[in-house]
Amino acid sequence: MGRILALDYGQKRVGIAVTDESRIIANGLKTVHVKDVMAFLKEYLLKENVDCIVVGEPRDMKNQASDASRFIEPFVRHLKKQFPDIVVDRMDERFTSRMAFQTMIDAGLGKKSRQNKELVDTISATLILQSYMESLKHRSGN
Repeated sequence: MGRILALDYGQKRVGIAVTDESRIIANGLKTVHVKDVMAFLKEYLLKENVDCIVVGEPRDMKNQASDASRFIEPFVRHLKKQFPDIVVDRMDERFTSRMAFQTMIDAGLGKKSRQNKELVDTISATLILQSYMESLKHRSGN
């Protein structure tokens, strides 16, 4: 069984998280500039066995696609084309940035650390991945 990779795709940066090989733990991996994400993924996927890539799906409070969808959808199509053998799935990403910020406060990080947008993006990707893993458990009835 391969890893699951999660992406919190933004206009400037992409937060990346990944599971362990057993798909038990979600770990923040890193944040890369949006222009570098495909090169990073190509290199990472050569080294690691990944079965599924989960991309955060921005939704509004009415559960409709948000304005951010207009730049994420072309990326998802490109991702599916570049990696046809890997499942590309979507996961609701509402509130992940706010939850990431709260996680940083709960962890005792100082104000300067909490202003690190790259860290927020990595934590957001980890939250998307954790939510996705939970949804898989519910789908399988475990």
